Amino acid sequence: MALLDAVAHHTLVLACFITPCKTYPHKDPILGLDLFIENFRLLNKGGFLDKLSERYYRQNAWTYTQLLFREKVINTADPENIKAILATQFTDFQHSPRRKAAFYPTFGHGIFTTDGAEWEFSRALLRPSFVRSQVGDLDIFEAHISHLINKIPRDGSIVDIQQLFFALTMDTATQFLFGQSANVLVEGEPSARGEKFAEAYDYVTEIVGIQAKLGQIVAKIPNKRYTDSIKYIHEYVEMYVQKAVDFAKFGHSRSVHDAEANGRESHEKYVFLEELAKTGVDKKKIRDELLNVLFAGRDTTAGLLSFTFYILARRPDVFEKLRAEVMTLGSERPDFAQIKNMKYLQYTLKEVNRLYPIVPFNARAAVRDTTLPVGGGSDGKSPILVKAGQAINYQIYTMHRRKDLYGEDALEFKPERWEHIRPTWQYLPFNAGPRICIGQQFALTEASYTIIRLLQAFKSIRPREGEGPLTELLALTSSVRGGVNIGLTPA
Repeated sequence: MALLDAVAHHTLVLACFITPCKTYPHKDPILGLDLFIENFRLLNKGGFLDKLSERYYRQNAWTYTQLLFREKVINTADPENIKAILATQFTDFQHSPRRKAAFYPTFGHGIFTTDGAEWEFSRALLRPSFVRSQVGDLDIFEAHISHLINKIPRDGSIVDIQQLFFALTMDTATQFLFGQSANVLVEGEPSARGEKFAEAYDYVTEIVGIQAKLGQIVAKIPNKRYTDSIKYIHEYVEMYVQKAVDFAKFGHSRSVHDAEANGRESHEKYVFLEELAKTGVDKKKIRDELLNVLFAGRDTTAGLLSFTFYILARRPDVFEKLRAEVMTLGSERPDFAQIKNMKYLQYTLKEVNRLYPIVPFNARAAVRDTTLPVGGGSDGKSPILVKAGQAINYQIYTMHRRKDLYGEDALEFKPERWEHIRPTWQYLPFNAGPRICIGQQFALTEASYTIIRLLQAFKSIRPREGEGPLTELLALTSSVRGGVNIGLTPA
């Protein structure tokens, strides 16, 4: 108790020497409804991320406060503050109540929704599933990518490849997690249930994303489709959980009939769900963790692939250079080492993740009175006080585009920049610190493998004529509003 009192006293004394950061000049200085309404409008039509960046420049500061229904929220795009939140002062912050309230009905208590000891348990439970031997198993991708390629018109006509990427990553993620794919890319009756699951999941994540950004005022709006979709998602996953638990107890796997249907012993392959079932945790915990990892493994990879092909269709120089590197393999499937050694491919993905981070912003809340290292004072270089319970939004999208961090060409797509830069806390596409994404290598490996196989199959790419500039579509992750409409010419 004496120690806690000393810490509290130190914080209060320190506050006397701290100057506040800048405050957004609200038209509504009581509730901040002007920004809430503007944010709601931009989330619906696009342009939200660029508007966030514009507000920083308007304040001439990388850290400022705004109002959200009388709550004073801190916004920051400063790497020093983000480093403090994610690493050096990690225990001072946790997920914001707004995020938890939005995520819980669907995702329950999993690695991306919990804090403290519960989060540590989840991370320890899941980490073994993302060792290199599992991440480097490329067989899981090949059949599904073949289905994707078969969906692309051979006459060069336009296709929304983003829609196919979201189907692809749903198929690969469910294969890895459940031991059986949703088969959204496969036509016919066997995929109908998986397709319904994908549709329900897409709708729910869209609503959860809006609630996480705008608060629980949105959640109070009755929405039967939302609640019905959550129910179906849970039932779908629980079906696989029950089979895996039965297998762990009695030794007859959910995969016996599936293996016969596929002409192979599928239970010899690593199945994420079966490994979780062996740990003895309860079925709800397994379901929650599966849905948490599905969100991380499916949506992020689909978004990364979508932004990549949007750029490739508009940058023939990048496409040609990338394809030349890919074609050193001929038509052979790459192995994990070959993927990692394709430098221009890795530079391209790094640059996509810089300009179009799939999780473009995030939020935390202080668990106690604390400070952030910069943002206060007239020069923005003094510490600022953060009160217990105060929310902090940190914008990766804005930070990744700062010219003082990346040079005057920061807004240009330039993979070559990665030949000579080694950024640290100013580049965070997968978060950092103890909460760094444990599935990042899985996502990057799947994206790399998919790009290689597509560029082996197609020799040129073009965008649909007459499309305007890129605008984002924000759910829980970022993707391209209106889709990625391109034509591909077979090799």
